[in-house]
Amino acid sequence: MTVQFILAVILFILMTAVGGKKGARSFVALFLNFTVLILSIIIMNNPGANPVIVTLFASALISSITLFYISRWGTKTITAFLATIVTTCILLVFILLFTDQAMIQGFGEEEIEELTPYSLYVGVDFVKIGAAMILMSTIGAIIDLTIAISSPMQEIKYHNPDIDRLSLFASGMSIGRDILGTSANTLFFAFFGGYMGLLLWFKDLKYSLGEIVNSKVFSSEMIFIGSSAIGMALAIPITAALTAYFLDKKKKVGIDPFD
Repeated sequence: MTVQFILAVILFILMTAVGGKKGARSFVALFLNFTVLILSIIIMNNPGANPVIVTLFASALISSITLFYISRWGTKTITAFLATIVTTCILLVFILLFTDQAMIQGFGEEEIEELTPYSLYVGVDFVKIGAAMILMSTIGAIIDLTIAISSPMQEIKYHNPDIDRLSLFASGMSIGRDILGTSANTLFFAFFGGYMGLLLWFKDLKYSLGEIVNSKVFSSEMIFIGSSAIGMALAIPITAALTAYFLDKKKKVGIDPFD
């Protein structure tokens, strides 16, 4: 019995004990999303495949699994899904622009020694690969943020059915502002925690502060963090606007928005 299997069993027990059936579905969703990621990587190995298009489809699948499989079909999950897709498409424009202009695609000079045994003619567009990496790193945070806004907005509408669309939108923005600060810090420390070894490597190479800041590896991480924060900031008004629109529209046409 491997350590990974033991950890998986402990995780399943805890998620089921705390979350019940939803916790069990969340555990299954982890493996489903992992499968989507693996398949996406396999498809990207084909030089004829567009990594950005593959990533967009993978993001849509991951969003569907995370929202509809775990939280079921409903107004809050539909609006969260739409907000996630809209935010991802807008963010993609920024990511492609930043990746191309900053020239962070490919490998840094620190990695030349490790790459010498391999062919550099891999036949893939590293600008698009870089954009795909950022999208994959950001999609989870965007999904969390959209559902964290749409769910309480639905509760507000349920307890105050006469609230107008503008007031409901303002409530969603207020909720989003409270979440944005902590979520941005979570992304920041998650990226830097994962690349603590990189910082130690820079220290062993005796890099100055200027060399660290201007290195391709460090710059790419900064753009990862910045792009993720931009995506989260965009997701707040988009989610608030979509949720307020759908909840208000369903009330006007006599459809129960809380099914």
